[in-house]
Amino acid sequence: MTTTAPLPAAATRAWTPVCPLDRLEPDRGVAALVDGVQVALFRTAGELFALDNLDPVGGAYVLSRGIVGSRGGVPTVASPLHKQAYDLRTGACLDLPGMSVARHDVRCRAGMVEVRLRQEG
Repeated sequence: MTTTAPLPAAATRAWTPVCPLDRLEPDRGVAALVDGVQVALFRTAGELFALDNLDPVGGAYVLSRGIVGSRGGVPTVASPLHKQAYDLRTGACLDLPGMSVARHDVRCRAGMVEVRLRQEG
């Protein structure tokens, strides 16, 4: 059995440097381990997004390998397993109401992508 410690309160979570911005290809995902959490990072035209890498429907850490696109102007990633689309801005599943994946704060400072974990779901 594997246990994980709860994430620290938002006020105490720090920004973690992950990679240089130019290592993220546009409209592709990449997985990163941030403080023990698998995070899926996405770069679209001028925006960065970070979600948990765990597909809540398939139960596998695969969202970083999903298909990046949009639906009705909403930036999305479709799970490579069952093709549910998740809003990259909020983590909400567009195909299964009430289902979502945790999103995390992401920014670029001095050319370095940084992530701050959030506790959502």
